[in-house]
Amino acid sequence: MSFYEEHIAPAIVSAACSARPISRQRAKVVPGAQGRVLEVGFGSGLNLPYYDAARVERLFALEPSQGMRRRAARRLAEARFPVEFLDLPGEEIPLEDQSIDTVLVTYTMCTIPDVAKALLGMRRVLKPEGRMLFCEHGAAPDAGVRRWQARINPVWKAVGAGCHLDRAIPDLVRGAGFAIETLEEMYLPKTPRFAGYNYWGSARPV
Repeated sequence: MSFYEEHIAPAIVSAACSARPISRQRAKVVPGAQGRVLEVGFGSGLNLPYYDAARVERLFALEPSQGMRRRAARRLAEARFPVEFLDLPGEEIPLEDQSIDTVLVTYTMCTIPDVAKALLGMRRVLKPEGRMLFCEHGAAPDAGVRRWQARINPVWKAVGAGCHLDRAIPDLVRGAGFAIETLEEMYLPKTPRFAGYNYWGSARPV
């Protein structure tokens, strides 16, 4: 990875993803994780404070960026359950089939280059009765906002380490062989509309 990707982008992304509206979204989704958990796109560990430690047996933290892993060190020291880093991209999950109870993915589908392949991998490692919990920004329902997303996307990707503004999150989840159980969506308050349309919920492998 380039100097920008390893040193500058992690600081920018971590700061943006620490914003209060996003933190409130994390608090809605992360506590539902239980058992053996795979978090895809662990980043700087922003989800760690929201896990219910009594429900988590072990957390596998998939994060390819060394810069992000460095930023996660302080939060990891405070973790109340075992955490094992997996330093591979989201498309490469080095875990056995049907070995995970919960897959958690928050503000990560936007950046994975081959997100469809990554989602297939998440489905592969989930137990038949397991769940994927997700919280993502993506394509807005309003045509005018989507046009702005398309205009801004090239620059946004360059600055935001590959982040796409306009991915259709529910379609991607269903396309990878998941059945969505719960789905909520809205524009986050105090957030630019072109970057603030959120989808969150749960899905099961089918």
